[in-house]
Amino acid sequence: MLTIHRANERGKSELGWLHSRFSFSFADYSNPQRLGFGKLLVLNDDIIEPGKGFGAHSHDNMEIITLVTKGNLEHKDSLGKSEVVKTGEMQVMSAGRGITHSEYNHSKSERLELFQIWIETARPEITPRHDTKKLDLKENTLTTVVSGEKSAQHLFINQDAKIQVGKYNKKETINYNLAKNKGLFIFIMEGSAVVGGQQLNKRDSCEIKMEHSVNIETHPGLYILLIEVPL
Repeated sequence: MLTIHRANERGKSELGWLHSRFSFSFADYSNPQRLGFGKLLVLNDDIIEPGKGFGAHSHDNMEIITLVTKGNLEHKDSLGKSEVVKTGEMQVMSAGRGITHSEYNHSKSERLELFQIWIETARPEITPRHDTKKLDLKENTLTTVVSGEKSAQHLFINQDAKIQVGKYNKKETINYNLAKNKGLFIFIMEGSAVVGGQQLNKRDSCEIKMEHSVNIETHPGLYILLIEVPL
């Protein structure tokens, strides 16, 4: 079963210093039809004005994945960690039994653009941790950037889930095989693709479940995000 959600159907928030779009219910955006997809609960993309950001706030029992696509994100947390996550880098923060952090646009003159993904953790009350990695993407190939399996090649999360991204400069057909009891969330960050015969454009997404496989036809200029999660 394939369900499509168009970019103009997403939730949105405009706070002056923060411009957000929500794929699922978040903050003041409440949609009973969009409460998550399996263990995937949040997919937001934010534009943060120079020098602005989120003050100290807390999370628990959540895997929080942040991909910076433009600018630099200043991060500080209650574990004593202070770092700047740069363009093309991804951070995983396992909130576990509780962590407090702040996030700011490190620049005083340029906007910051990022995507944030929340996946429910498999086990509650684990020890909080985080890690950051620069994405090493090969053109016209899907790359696993986050997984529940530990590897030096990608970031680890405490859930039987997987995140893949790919940048394409030519037409190709990807045959994606979906594991049993898993769902696949596909999000078009840039460009366009045809998924299961349906055209998807920038910021469109689709949910796939109860299927063994799906064909994804790439177009030049595509930047695609695939999130496989337990349902």
